[in-house]
Amino acid sequence: MSLQNAWNSVKSVGLDVAESLTPVLKTSKFRETGVLTPDEFVFAGDHLVSTCPTWKWGSGESDKLKPYLPKDKQFLITKSVPCHRRCKDIEYNNAFEKLVDDEDGDGGWVDTHHGEVTENVDAVEVAEAVVSDESDDEALDMEDMNLEDEDLVVPVQRMDDSIKKTRTYDLSITYDKYYQTPRLWLTGYNEEGLPLNKDRIFEDLSQEHANKTVTFEQHSSLNSQQCSVHPCRHAEVMKKLIQTVQEGGRVLEVHEYILIFLKFIQAVIPTIEYDFTKSFHL
Repeated sequence: MSLQNAWNSVKSVGLDVAESLTPVLKTSKFRETGVLTPDEFVFAGDHLVSTCPTWKWGSGESDKLKPYLPKDKQFLITKSVPCHRRCKDIEYNNAFEKLVDDEDGDGGWVDTHHGEVTENVDAVEVAEAVVSDESDDEALDMEDMNLEDEDLVVPVQRMDDSIKKTRTYDLSITYDKYYQTPRLWLTGYNEEGLPLNKDRIFEDLSQEHANKTVTFEQHSSLNSQQCSVHPCRHAEVMKKLIQTVQEGGRVLEVHEYILIFLKFIQAVIPTIEYDFTKSFHL
């Protein structure tokens, strides 16, 4: 285990204790500090589900229910999200990137979709069945051809054979009571539907954030270890984005929070093609 991973593990245990002692936020501080109350998390989650139908609410394990959230709205989840390419295969055009926050000299977050850059994604190829209706002038006597019944069976090409297989991810969003922000979790599967190990998942993460803001921890609502984008800077980035939009003459409402959150999170997972409505502009 590397020193960074060891530190992440120790920090995770400490934060679990801190979260259990942190009171539930009751007063809205969305605009001032970039955080959410549990009620605002549910409100923003409802808006995401209504805007992006691929996202659903989940309840999780009964022994992990959070009393400050509705039983049927413990976390948001979307499944089988395609991931066609590895991060190393992507080359961003710096002219189209927008640095969201670099005040502490720590690299900041990059909005990789600033300017609405369009990237060419390998299209799914589906073969077309060609049926010939040409007929011979002379009729053939089937008996003369000596064909068995088995020979008359025409092989049918399966659609699965003509579809390009790809990695997929299940993404979920929980509410972190300590940081008072959403938190993203992900589990990956290879082209055959088998779980990806840590090293393979890291191939689909921005190397700038891997092992720095990304950790593997116990999911807060499910009985599984998952990759998670640590929320330690989420409120800071969200506050900066809110201010930037306001300076442009627009006011962001709290129900838009998770849409904005998913937009800046794509700096960490740029090749995972989840739905957050690309028509949404900052």
